[in-house]
Amino acid sequence: MRAKLVWQLRTRALELGGRTLIMGVVNVTPDSFSDGGAFLEPERAVAHALQLLEDGADILDIGGESTRPGTLVQPDGTGNKPVVTEAEELRRVMPVIEGVLRARPDAVVSIDTYKAEVARCAVEAGAEIVNDVSALQWDPAMPTTCAELQCGVVLMHTRGKPGEWRKLPPEPDMAALVKHDLANRAQIALDSRVKRARIALDPGFGFGKNFEENYPLLARLEWLQRMGFPVVAGTSRKSFIGRTVGQRRGGEDAAVGERLYGSLAAMVASILHGAHIVRVHDVRPAVEATAVADAVLAAGN
Repeated sequence: MRAKLVWQLRTRALELGGRTLIMGVVNVTPDSFSDGGAFLEPERAVAHALQLLEDGADILDIGGESTRPGTLVQPDGTGNKPVVTEAEELRRVMPVIEGVLRARPDAVVSIDTYKAEVARCAVEAGAEIVNDVSALQWDPAMPTTCAELQCGVVLMHTRGKPGEWRKLPPEPDMAALVKHDLANRAQIALDSRVKRARIALDPGFGFGKNFEENYPLLARLEWLQRMGFPVVAGTSRKSFIGRTVGQRRGGEDAAVGERLYGSLAAMVASILHGAHIVRVHDVRPAVEATAVADAVLAAGN
């Protein structure tokens, strides 16, 4: 069972629950874990984004700073400060947002950032959604900025920061921790005058979770749905999938390019446990897989 909800964005509303919506990833970075450097040039990034729309993406999530494990660490090892400046992030993402919306004014664009000024510039250029991996924690100006922008907001759960992830101790009940933390972050957003109808939650698969901690979170995802917010799930190409696939093969972790089928399996599991929106790199296969998952949900209702 998946709740039917309406997610209010900046200029439009999305009906959720009847069909899974697909958020296609556009990384405008040289060091993304999945496709670093492939779309760093604006023209290539725009062309890639437009192809994702043709393939069936409902939303484009455009980001200009990698938050893979080990990032946000300074050369001296003190860590957890941005290694991509606000100016550099804007230089990367703004031509892509503008180019996409020039070619497809109807496109729903999300800006993947934790910096308030980047969020402001992107939304003022036409982005509908701010997707913040820190759930409004890493920039103190972000909560009030999102409230002022009156856009859709994705609050993603992150345990610690990327520079700390490899040293985090095990968490005995990751699902309960994620639910607790996101409830707190949602309340902070509400207290900052972000309207409830504009908030979506993302459990943050792989973000501060050890390999084995992602599966209990995936299996109990319906807990998050019961909070009454839209649920976004991003399992695509994550390391925990590479570990599982590699173990099944009896060898090393599967490389990023060998995680498609495992990613689709995890994505379908997230849908069957209540995800309304899935964040993916491989849009065309995801369209077919979500169609089957949605048919299963419909039959169960």
